[in-house]
Amino acid sequence: MTTEELRYLQRLAELYPTIGKASTEIINLQSILNLPKGTEHFLSDIHGEYQAFSHVLRNGSGAVRKKVDDVFGHTLSNQDKRSLATLIYYPKEKIELVKKQEEDMENWYKITLYRLIEVCKTTASKYTRSKVRKALPADYAYVIEELITEKAEVLDKEAYYDAIVETIIQIGRAENFIIALCELIQRLVVDHLHILGDIYDRGPGPHFIMDRLMSYHSLDIQWGNHDVVWMGAAAGQQACIATVIRNSVRYGNLDILEDGYGINMMPLAAFAMEAYRDDPCIAFSGISSPSNYNAMEKEYSRKMHKAIAVIQFKLEGQLIMNHPDFDMEDRLLLHRIHPEKGTITLPDGKEYPLLDNCFPTVDWTHPYQLTKEEQTVMERLTSGFVNCAKLQQHMRFLLDKGGLYRVYNGNLLFHGSIPLNEDGSFKKVQIYGNIYKGKALYDTLESYARRAFYELDDKELEKSRDILWYIWAAPNSPLFGKDKMTTFERYYIEDPGTHQENKNAYYRLLENEKVVDHILEEFGLDGAEGRIINGHVPVHQLEGENPVKCGGKVIVIDGGFSKAYRKITGIAGYTLIYNSYGLALTAHEPFTSAEDAVIREQDIVSNRVAVHYTSRRRLVGDTDNGKALKERISELKWLLEAYRRGIIKEKK
Repeated sequence: MTTEELRYLQRLAELYPTIGKASTEIINLQSILNLPKGTEHFLSDIHGEYQAFSHVLRNGSGAVRKKVDDVFGHTLSNQDKRSLATLIYYPKEKIELVKKQEEDMENWYKITLYRLIEVCKTTASKYTRSKVRKALPADYAYVIEELITEKAEVLDKEAYYDAIVETIIQIGRAENFIIALCELIQRLVVDHLHILGDIYDRGPGPHFIMDRLMSYHSLDIQWGNHDVVWMGAAAGQQACIATVIRNSVRYGNLDILEDGYGINMMPLAAFAMEAYRDDPCIAFSGISSPSNYNAMEKEYSRKMHKAIAVIQFKLEGQLIMNHPDFDMEDRLLLHRIHPEKGTITLPDGKEYPLLDNCFPTVDWTHPYQLTKEEQTVMERLTSGFVNCAKLQQHMRFLLDKGGLYRVYNGNLLFHGSIPLNEDGSFKKVQIYGNIYKGKALYDTLESYARRAFYELDDKELEKSRDILWYIWAAPNSPLFGKDKMTTFERYYIEDPGTHQENKNAYYRLLENEKVVDHILEEFGLDGAEGRIINGHVPVHQLEGENPVKCGGKVIVIDGGFSKAYRKITGIAGYTLIYNSYGLALTAHEPFTSAEDAVIREQDIVSNRVAVHYTSRRRLVGDTDNGKALKERISELKWLLEAYRRGIIKEKK
């Protein structure tokens, strides 16, 4: 035994100081290995749609209803099972509704408690008692444990449980207890949550989503390009700040910044009304301005929209010129404008008329330079983002729980793509003078993203912050995955051909098994068993596109949570469930409101399709956690041998 090995065993002995304790832990860990693997829940491209996200989280993409069906089968009507499932999703709201309709509430309490207890028993059965105990609500932990645990020593079990339930009702705690049981079922139905990017932008509630995720029991997050641009804004990168504000104005979501994060938009509003006071800014009407905006508010919105867009184009131009290795010279467009003609010549050499030729803040001799007033606006906005405690808290959570990719239980999870050449080989990408590809590109970009918040050297800090914008918009970014971002063209040029954004070869090669296997092997997975799960590009179900590709080796789960995408997807999002029996993909109907879900008992699970079922039920021992537990068992057996040979002395 080496000195290092002995030192490690001595440290392990501090945790398990006797043969008895080490042996007990081996037995405990071995029992865990033989339990069914926990259910994993995958969501992607939520885009601020908090209400729909909250509902899918509550129902576990149908996992809760399946548990209800498993427990009651044909012993309850479909209506009763639907009512019970709705109660589990929205216990407080459902109880209030029932109280208005039910005459004998005591009887309803009793029936409901027994039904919830049965669902709880089944849901908890795949976990150790210790894990269930940790999930129990503190106020009712002892009582719930008594109700869901089989007690062999109790001869008259029915009378025993009746007495507990009757007491709960008599002391007026039935409603609180029902709520506690419902929340426990929600907690136990999903063991681990994967968010595959794009929490932010488009929808009105990303800050509420972040609050909810911060209280979730177990999760990881793969950053999306829309999350990274918010990270850049929080880090003080001004092109990212301008982009975040422009997106918020465009989708009518300035409330997120002003009310959600307390960032003052008045400096921008005052500047926009002055600089563009004679400009109707018609091309900047936005695509989803709140319907309750009056004429003046709409005018403010248009002018702010144009003001921040022009600032964004200038700041992006500065970045591109400062970093020629970003290879984005074709996005330098302001100097290509012919103001006297009202046209622009794009890099392809073609000249197009502009829909808007009013540029009062552009100096045509230095088109990418901010005016003094624009600089002042950006300084104040930057201060607002950098000093917003709640935004910083949310971004640090993304850093703590997130990354650009993750390998988990045989699946490779990421938001966007792997930059590929047309022949399927990994594309070589230059980052600050060095060449990276495949996994190394992901690792390098993630390292820079983290340094944007922690780097102490000013020069390296600026480079790291600029990389966050690169990840958002660059053609070689794995999170963007297109040849260019045509924001300018969509505002200023009518010809739809100029709006085209061509996808990376990755998206054309997803049905090529050799390419997919090569990607999986690059990230340490077996090409025969592994899978890629990602989002980013909506699946066009209306056009017959299948989210399951390459014989099930690739699953794309962006189905249009965002309302802006539903016209092209035909649904309101995909989610994926991976339990001990296999993988199942769920397509969701549009979510209307929590009120409809409670009153009409409407769920939004529309269609569940098996992607892959295992020949035998997968156990904890088959998972990544199982591998770690097996290693621990091996180490503990080694410790036992050291105790028995007298190499290490027990501490009784």
